Amino acid sequence: MTEKLSAETRGALLDPLLTNGWSMVEDRDAIVKTYKFDDFADAFGWMTRAAFWAEKWNHHPEWQNTYNKVTVTLTTHDVDGLSALDAKLARKMDGL
Repeated sequence: MTEKLSAETRGALLDPLLTNGWSMVEDRDAIVKTYKFDDFADAFGWMTRAAFWAEKWNHHPEWQNTYNKVTVTLTTHDVDGLSALDAKLARKMDGL
């Protein structure tokens, strides 16, 4: 069972992401980042690679693609907020 991030683990998991371009969503316990690519094919290819990991971990992002940009919002709906799965998927997306 996934749990909402505790006050003790929150900083350790989120601070590195926040320094790497992620930001907190206002009025919601979620993080967001916009990735920019050279063109639509690169953006869509990245989304496809990210989708495989999301499916493998059964943790699916909220995202939007407009031409060469992909905006990703991560939160865990089952716990109504951020969990370790969000940090894990964010780190993977940054690595792709």
